[in-house]
Amino acid sequence: MIAPTGFREYDARWQYPEQINLPGMTALGLGLGTQMQARGLGDIVVGNDYRDYSLAIKQALVIGLIQAGVQVHDIGPCLSPMAYFAQFHLDVPAVAMVTASHNPNGWTGVKMGFDRPLTHGPDEMAELRAIVLEGRGIARPGGGYRFADGVMEAYLDDLAGDFRLSRPLKVVCATGNGTAGAFAPRLLERIGATVVPLHCGLDYSFPHYNPNPEALEMLHDMAQAVMASGADLALGFDGDGDRCGVVDNEGCEVFADKVGVILARDYAALHPGAVFVADVKSTGLFASDPVLRGLGARTDYWKTGHSHMKRRVRDLGALAGFEKSGHYFLAPPVGRGYDCGMRVAVELCRLMDRHPGESFADLRRALPVTFGSPTMSPFCPDTEKYAVLARIITRLEALHAAGGGLGGQAITGIVTVNGARVMLANGGWGLVRASSNTPNLVVVCESPASEAELRAIFADLDAVIRQEPLVGDYDQTL
Repeated sequence: MIAPTGFREYDARWQYPEQINLPGMTALGLGLGTQMQARGLGDIVVGNDYRDYSLAIKQALVIGLIQAGVQVHDIGPCLSPMAYFAQFHLDVPAVAMVTASHNPNGWTGVKMGFDRPLTHGPDEMAELRAIVLEGRGIARPGGGYRFADGVMEAYLDDLAGDFRLSRPLKVVCATGNGTAGAFAPRLLERIGATVVPLHCGLDYSFPHYNPNPEALEMLHDMAQAVMASGADLALGFDGDGDRCGVVDNEGCEVFADKVGVILARDYAALHPGAVFVADVKSTGLFASDPVLRGLGARTDYWKTGHSHMKRRVRDLGALAGFEKSGHYFLAPPVGRGYDCGMRVAVELCRLMDRHPGESFADLRRALPVTFGSPTMSPFCPDTEKYAVLARIITRLEALHAAGGGLGGQAITGIVTVNGARVMLANGGWGLVRASSNTPNLVVVCESPASEAELRAIFADLDAVIRQEPLVGDYDQTL
């Protein structure tokens, strides 16, 4: 059993066992192995997060890969970026990571890729879907299995290197009881930070909240911990460790796109003329910030999604990519181009070390002021969300053609590279797109003027969205 809706734009996710069972996961492994063989690839790294059912799912996937004649290199329980690292460390071309990331318990999935540091995009996922659902997986001899020991130690060595903080730094480390709890505190202590652990014990029941540093629930908890401990900042990680969220020393929850601008300013000073990529949910400051413009930096806005962003960063030769959800894609010479929350944690500590007289709040306040919303996700059925989005885009384009606006600001254009980013006359904007991973739409807004204008932009955009009866309640709102 394997539900077709589990094949998403850039990874695969199902509810287990309602939408996929273990034989279905073996069929996925056979299909993935067949896809590899067609490209002349015979070796793959596999890993899993530590949810109680993830090991069984990985084993079922491995059976299918071996049936396809593939040599499996199992690195055990790990973070997604540790699996990506293992492709380089073990010199293995392909990867398959069993994880549901920050999704609630009951979800499972696979992040996979053949061309390091890239992961499957829409074309590869459509090909895999066809192979699996049409039963075109081919069994071959030659498959095998080995457990690759010592990868976790090599991963932490690679992250820390010889860097040690030269200034005292107290860091709240929040992992929401996810897999990152086995990595992040150890890494931060190793580079010399004083760690204040927050829900770092591994507990796949997630007794406090799902580990998602984009969710206000987790960010509020991090802010309270900062204020109670007097920490210099808080770093929060999602369930599979490929995202990082930040709260500053004043308890201000700094959305990841603003953190990206702070990092980009620092990188642009070190690498003049640097190119960056930002996803369409991100702040307009990447394009308008006078410091970045003065340093000759250029930013390309691109499709949301880790696979889309990784590919764009590589194709443009960009130094880094930034996604509002907390994925950061740090390319050489900083990183290897894949999203790693642990790498970001080290880089933020390096940033603080390069600014010994400043707090993170000082760096935040140095940015031009804008008013941004959290990422809001109204329910919309998986089978209908793209058709619903297409109708919403048509209405927004008609509003633009009629000289309309949002929040009292005229629409100057609509960027449709990924949903619709409605650009407004004063630099504000509102975005609606379809979530690639869950049955939701995604809505984000920003105003350069005021909180009141931000709410007005959202209200007007939501009024267009609400013309669709299939759109349900928001998970969070302004």
